[in-house]
Amino acid sequence: MNQELGLKILSYIMAWSDDRARTEFAWLRLMARFKYDDYSDFLAGVRFIESLATWLQQFSPAERETAYGFVREELVYIGPAEMQRLVELFYPRVVQSRLQWSVGTRLGVPKRKTLFMALSEGARIDILRHLNVGTLTNEQFVVATQVDPEKWQDLLKNLREDLNDAGAKFAIVYLIDDFMGTGTSFLRYDNQKAKWKGKLMRFRDSVAHAAQVLGGVMPFEDDWELCVHHYLAGHQAATAIQGREAEARASLGEASWFRAVHFSFGMTLPETLPIDRDPARHGAMLDLTQKYYDPILRTKHTDVGGATHLGLGYGGCALPLVLEHNTPNNAVALLWAETDGGEREGDVIAPAMRPLFRRRQRHS
Repeated sequence: MNQELGLKILSYIMAWSDDRARTEFAWLRLMARFKYDDYSDFLAGVRFIESLATWLQQFSPAERETAYGFVREELVYIGPAEMQRLVELFYPRVVQSRLQWSVGTRLGVPKRKTLFMALSEGARIDILRHLNVGTLTNEQFVVATQVDPEKWQDLLKNLREDLNDAGAKFAIVYLIDDFMGTGTSFLRYDNQKAKWKGKLMRFRDSVAHAAQVLGGVMPFEDDWELCVHHYLAGHQAATAIQGREAEARASLGEASWFRAVHFSFGMTLPETLPIDRDPARHGAMLDLTQKYYDPILRTKHTDVGGATHLGLGYGGCALPLVLEHNTPNNAVALLWAETDGGEREGDVIAPAMRPLFRRRQRHS
């Protein structure tokens, strides 16, 4: 389907007048060209306008204006340019200020003693490395946080050679990711198993294992600092993660935890962004998230977020948010969910859900 055909179909299913169609076509062409067509997970041969035409047809004619208005007025799309800018600002705004503070506290913390580790592919470690050629070395970047002892040995070897110091260790470690929606995949307490889980726990265990294999020698200085940076975060997550980390510290004890954990965010989304914050304004769309919902979306992984109904997304975050490389499951499910529908437990006949921006699933 080409764009012009997609626009004609949109005009037909939305029952637009000629004047309305001209206005909407101009907006749709503009946004498709400069924003939405760059989304990385459209099906082959499909772009935004074709996807929108298909997506709107799952709703009744009377509901389509609500769904279209949600996309037209409320959708927040973080495209390649915006994300690139957040990556670009990370080192000068966040890392340099941390280095300056550290040097002011204790002398002798060269940039080379800072290690950058990716929590997921969203960390864009390759871009970050290219942006800081000449300032940082390739050996300061690691594409994962769970690395084997041999990798730690290699990292230390390169550090010591570069500094001409046989006893050099890392002083600052940055764990980097693209988006924090609830923070539960990063750190959470599992009540059923009575234990702390998440990416931070896996990093802690990986470091402890490496130290054992390296003869009890940690790859970090005694007073090393752990910094966690997300390019983007929901307001609730950015606030809650601080308290959750403090709970983990109190629960596990200082001896079993990091000396300090510093959180930073390239951009925090507005507190008013979730659509359930203003039911009077978004009531019609909230109704659609309940009506067009397939319970099959719920899994043991989604239960971790605390919401058993995923209509408003993982954790009930209710975000009208799309990231150009993948739609977070914290977003309203109608944006990303794809199911065949059918009979569900409790004699429920679930509708098939068609995504506007297809999501690649991943679990933590």
